[in-house]
Amino acid sequence: MKRQIPKPHDLAPLMQFKKPEFNGKKRRLEAALTIEDLRTIAKRRTPRAAFDYTDGSAEAELSIARARQAFADIEFHPAILRDVSKVSTGWDVLGGPVQLPFGIAPTGFTRMMQTEGEIAGAHAAARAGIPFSLSTMGTASIEDVKAANPLGRNWVQLYMWKERERSMALVDRAAKAGYDTLLVTVDVPVAGARLRDKRNGMSIPPALTPGTVINALPRPQWWIDFLTTEPLAFASLDRWSGTVAELLDTMFDPTVTFDDLAWIRAQWPGKLVVKGIQTVADAKAVVELGVDGLVLSNHGGRQLDRAPIPFHLLPHVAAEVGRDTEVILDTGIMSGADIVAAVALGARFTLIGRAYLYGLMAGGEAGVNRAVDILSEQIERTMRLLGVTCLEELNPGHVTQLVRLAPMPAHAPSPETTR
Repeated sequence: MKRQIPKPHDLAPLMQFKKPEFNGKKRRLEAALTIEDLRTIAKRRTPRAAFDYTDGSAEAELSIARARQAFADIEFHPAILRDVSKVSTGWDVLGGPVQLPFGIAPTGFTRMMQTEGEIAGAHAAARAGIPFSLSTMGTASIEDVKAANPLGRNWVQLYMWKERERSMALVDRAAKAGYDTLLVTVDVPVAGARLRDKRNGMSIPPALTPGTVINALPRPQWWIDFLTTEPLAFASLDRWSGTVAELLDTMFDPTVTFDDLAWIRAQWPGKLVVKGIQTVADAKAVVELGVDGLVLSNHGGRQLDRAPIPFHLLPHVAAEVGRDTEVILDTGIMSGADIVAAVALGARFTLIGRAYLYGLMAGGEAGVNRAVDILSEQIERTMRLLGVTCLEELNPGHVTQLVRLAPMPAHAPSPETTR
C-alpha cells in the first residue's frame, strides 16, 4: 500500500472541532437524547424529597415498573417502500386541533420540582401546539396559566372534595377563564401509600432535617430559586402545612359515586373526561353517562400498587367504547415510540406527567421544551420507520404486545369445595 505524509489542507476537513457551549444549561439539555437522560440530570439537580415525589409511586412501585415494561415489551411491524418524506403528527382531539398526539398531564406541587412550575409547562405547550392540564393541586392559578397560554388548549383537572361548593367554585373559575376540557380524576378516594414521601418527610413547605440539608448541599441552585421566589401554595386551595397524604385524606371524598359524575356533567359546559379508568366495565359505565373521553390510567402507579396496566387494557377498551368516546392513555410513557404504539392500539391521545417533570427539573422551561422536542422527534422517526405518514394510518397491525405477565388459567373447583 502506497503511503504519503498527509498535507494540512487534506486534514482540515477531517478535524472539525465542535464549537464549545459555555451556557451550562444549554449544554446539559443538548446532551440529553432521551427522557431517561433528562431524568438523570433532574436527579442530579433536585433535592431527594422533591425528586422522589415525582419519580416515586405507591408501596413497592410495581405498577409503574410494569407499565414501563409493557411499552418495552412490544414488537413493531414496519411497512417498507412507502413515501414518508412528509409526516403529519397532529389531528383533532376533544373538539380541537393538536400538533402532537400527547399533552401535559396534571401534576401537583409542580413548583416544588422547579420554581418555574406550571407556567413553564404552559409556555412549552403553547409553543408545541398541545394542551396543558392544570391540577387541582397545582401551584399556579387558573388565571395565570391561562395568561401563559392564552391562545392554546387549557385543561383543568378536578378532584371531588368533601365540600362540593369548593369543587364547583374551581369548575366555575375554569369555565370563565376559557378552559375547554375538565378532567375528573376518580381513582383517589384516599391517598396511596407513597413510601418514598413518608421516608423523606415530604411536606409543604419542605421539612428541614439534617439529611435534607446534607442532600441539598450539592444542589444550591434549587435552594436559591426556592428561597428567593414566591412561597409555595396551592393556587386553587387554601395554604396547607402537613404531609401530602394528610392533605389528600382531608380533602378527598371516598363517598363519590357515578351520581356525582352525572351531576358534574350537568354543571360543566365544555368537554368532560374521566381520568382513572382501569376496567372495561367502568369504561362502559362512564360512556353511558355521556362523557366526551376517558383516560386509562392507574395514576402513574401512585395509588393502588399492582393495579392494571393501562397499555394492556387499551386494546380492549378501544374495541368496546372507542367508537363512542375518545380514549386517552397515560402511565409509563417514556418515549415517542410508546406514544405511537398507544395510538396504533386505539388511543386518540396520551398524557405525559413524569416525562414533563423530568424536563422541568433538568432545566425549567427550556427543559420542558427539550422533553417535548425529544418525544416529537421520536414520534416522527418511529412513524417514518413504520411506513406511515399520518396518525390515521396507524392501526393494531403495526404493534404486537408481547406477553410477559399473563393471568393464570382459571381452575375448576375441587370436588370438596362443591359439596
